[in-house]
Amino acid sequence: MGSGVQEQRASLTQGEVLPRASSTPSDVNYEGLKHTRSVLNSLFSGALAGAVAKTAVAPLDRTKIIFQVSSARFSAKEAYRLIYRTYLQNGFFSLWRGNSATMVRVIPYAAIQFCAHEQYKTLLGGYYGFQGKALPPFPRLLAGSMAGTTAAMLTYPLDMVRARMAVTPKEMYSNILHVFVRISREEGLKTLYRGFTPTILGVVPYAGLSFFTYETLKKLHAEQSGRPQPYSYERLAFGACAGLIGQSASYPLDVVRRRMQTAGVTGHTYGTILGTMREIVSEEGFVRGLYKGLSMNWVKGPIAVGISFTTFDLTQILLRKLHQMGYTAR
Repeated sequence: MGSGVQEQRASLTQGEVLPRASSTPSDVNYEGLKHTRSVLNSLFSGALAGAVAKTAVAPLDRTKIIFQVSSARFSAKEAYRLIYRTYLQNGFFSLWRGNSATMVRVIPYAAIQFCAHEQYKTLLGGYYGFQGKALPPFPRLLAGSMAGTTAAMLTYPLDMVRARMAVTPKEMYSNILHVFVRISREEGLKTLYRGFTPTILGVVPYAGLSFFTYETLKKLHAEQSGRPQPYSYERLAFGACAGLIGQSASYPLDVVRRRMQTAGVTGHTYGTILGTMREIVSEEGFVRGLYKGLSMNWVKGPIAVGISFTTFDLTQILLRKLHQMGYTAR
């Protein structure tokens, strides 16, 4: 049999190749199983990354939202006073009020966003001929923007609920379901998507630049250091840079989104993005209004994004190692 193969190879003219055996059902099943496992790993890792990151910065996030939706002037001193006053009046855990709603929104959002990013990277890599390698700059930016948009579209009402719970007293909304019921009954179902347009407009640069910056820094690190994987503290630093750039670029739209989301409980009637921006600027000024709380975001954002990207990467690595150990054991 070996001589037959040798004769067949010898009879081939230069440039010809032996036909590749067609994929067997077992090969197809294995590839399908591998893809499914990759998707599930990404979903789990993303969910965990979002939960850990948002819980870590929840008190700062709540304080930022309160300033965003009010006309009170922001400063680090006033932010500290608000946090301390909340602690004295309502106890330590009141600083995490609304975090349950944040988890309900952030866990599916982060899971979808990270998973979608991995899938978009694969699709764009195949399209541009960079399968398995780092994408060129534009596809890298596009993959992040598409991932953020996908996640925002699927989870937006949960973000609305989280914003309402963060700025209202406990007596107004007792739990997440109560927020949905009251908004639907008193303001209409359409209210659940109020602020959706500025959200999408803000997500495109935010997610795009965040993923782009993180992936770019990892690529440059690998080229300069010769190490394919950065250390954990390096991942945190790369994520912090990504969060700083992404959130600074999209911050005014984040303020507009929060104002429109909470209009029903703050007495304002914000209708359009430009109208909301004009009203904020006329009442509070351009920088003090549209960039209110940005300095807190420069503390909170890099910490949250750094933790998020690092948790995702390390969880992915751990899951792959666990699978390899299990596979080897069999």
